[in-house]
Amino acid sequence: MKTRFPKNRQGFTLVEIMIVVAIIALLASIAVPGFLRARKRSQASRIINDLRLIDSAVDMYAIENNKASGATVAVVDWTKYIKPGTNLYVTGRDILGNTYGPQSVDVIPSVPASSKSSLSDVTDIAFWSPYK
Repeated sequence: MKTRFPKNRQGFTLVEIMIVVAIIALLASIAVPGFLRARKRSQASRIINDLRLIDSAVDMYAIENNKASGATVAVVDWTKYIKPGTNLYVTGRDILGNTYGPQSVDVIPSVPASSKSSLSDVTDIAFWSPYK
């Protein structure tokens, strides 16, 4: 059986499809760098939030265990005061996998150097304040 197509068939030509693909590729090339910058900026914000949690956890540990100012608090001790099940509670590391390490009572925690350098293209010195 022979299929007959109407003479006034409607559809897209190859050139029209190629133009649409080129426009989509152009839009993607514009959007991807912005997305990557936003992702790195959110990682930096997560590290700042982790540092706030660590500072609070060290303070709670020091109060409950009667630790003096300047006393060192091991990672296993301050992670007990973080919400269970979170990445920070389980590993004691930041979102990039760098360890926060032991902390000192009444000393503001600092950003791991490798994390700071990894995110330096989307952050400046003022962003990390007061967590140097």
